Amino acid sequence: MEHGLLVQKGMVNGMQRVRMMVSAVAVIAVGGMWGGSLFAADLTDKRPQHATERNWQISFTPSYSHGNFGTNTTSEFIYAPLSIRRLFSKGDITLVIPSVTAITDGRTTVVGNTAFRVDDNGGSNSGSGGGGGGSSNDDGGCSGKGSNVSGKDRVCGTTTRTVGQKVTTTGIGDVILRGRYYLVEEQDFVPLIAMTARFKFPTANARQGLGTGAFDHGYGVEVSKLIGTSWLVFFDGGYNFIGDPDRADGSGTLGLRNQYWWDVGTGYYVTKDLLASVYFEEYRSLRSGLSNARDVFFSSNYRLSPAWRVNGGVAVGLSNGAPDYVVSIGTSYRF
Repeated sequence: MEHGLLVQKGMVNGMQRVRMMVSAVAVIAVGGMWGGSLFAADLTDKRPQHATERNWQISFTPSYSHGNFGTNTTSEFIYAPLSIRRLFSKGDITLVIPSVTAITDGRTTVVGNTAFRVDDNGGSNSGSGGGGGGSSNDDGGCSGKGSNVSGKDRVCGTTTRTVGQKVTTTGIGDVILRGRYYLVEEQDFVPLIAMTARFKFPTANARQGLGTGAFDHGYGVEVSKLIGTSWLVFFDGGYNFIGDPDRADGSGTLGLRNQYWWDVGTGYYVTKDLLASVYFEEYRSLRSGLSNARDVFFSSNYRLSPAWRVNGGVAVGLSNGAPDYVVSIGTSYRF
């Protein structure tokens, strides 16, 4: 009799766990209907995670970006990553499986989780104006190799498209595996220091403009410090080794260069569960002669419960290499 009660209790607990997971998936699916940010980060997770039964996290934070990215043609990207994260007391490991929708002529594509101009820059368009705007005439920035008719079927980045012809494609993006290790834990006068690593696997279709089709890896450092009980200051920086993809016509590689990046900012705990932050970030352009991507990002993170979190933000481009704007909203569930 006692054994039967234990079995029934186990079945009830199992059904409760299933219902919780179904609820999590449902909320994540609803969250996927919203736009999201390429750069949003849960800053509350920059501090070490102590032992807890909630050491797994599922997140979904889609993003919509819009801009010229240093060309004379507007491109749009919807980046929708599903992240599975394992939390440890000294760091974390995350697997990111994204879906990408690209509306572009091929000169701009997603590299990692951020859109950059990757074509051969046939016309320099590297002015220092606001996000995405062009400052000089641009002949399309496509090589024209393999074509007898000027402006037709030119090689634009990793695609073969007519110059200026925007095509909408959707598919899986590049899968990313990233990790973080807390080297120094935060103390009274000592900031939190963490080392980071990222590996990008070329699972996206480069011919459709969804990625580069090359393997990347990068390494960095994160530094943050809580000042008092409300203010948070932080700095992140790193260096990405960018794989050089082949041109669509087989005439060689694109010649992409490696990339440094950094950001600096501050956050304020409006309440113990609500963090608002603002920061400036810069990414080196992947082609010489183009301006680096620079933007200001405004974000917020709210802890609904020990299990649920929501986040959102808006980025405003400050240079030609950046999108005009990025919008994000997402959710995460810990269990």
